[in-house]
Amino acid sequence: MMLIHEVNMQRLRLKADGRIVELRDGQEFPLAPALPSTETVIPDATPGEIAGLPAVRDLRRRACLTQIEFAARLGVPVETIRNWEQGKRVPRGPARALLAVIAHSPETVFAALATEPSPA
Repeated sequence: MMLIHEVNMQRLRLKADGRIVELRDGQEFPLAPALPSTETVIPDATPGEIAGLPAVRDLRRRACLTQIEFAARLGVPVETIRNWEQGKRVPRGPARALLAVIAHSPETVFAALATEPSPA
């Protein structure tokens, strides 16, 4: 999965390994560390906190969104958000990468998702 989005002349790319890089003058500059490849939950962590990522609840609250609003913005069922926040499930694959980008630049992600055409 590759996401390139320009905001205020800043170009960001989500690499396949979960790293976020800024593109400047044809070069990549890391903005966020790579995510661990395993789905590990941090010992003694709050529910929903994953190694390498802030807790989903924290990300959602920083964006000032309810669970329903956050789910709608991400295009997932609200039950998915609840399960992540309660630690019943762990975000995987593209969802995990998307959450990593939200942790760094939520406005960019929500703007990019809002401009995607809806399926016919």
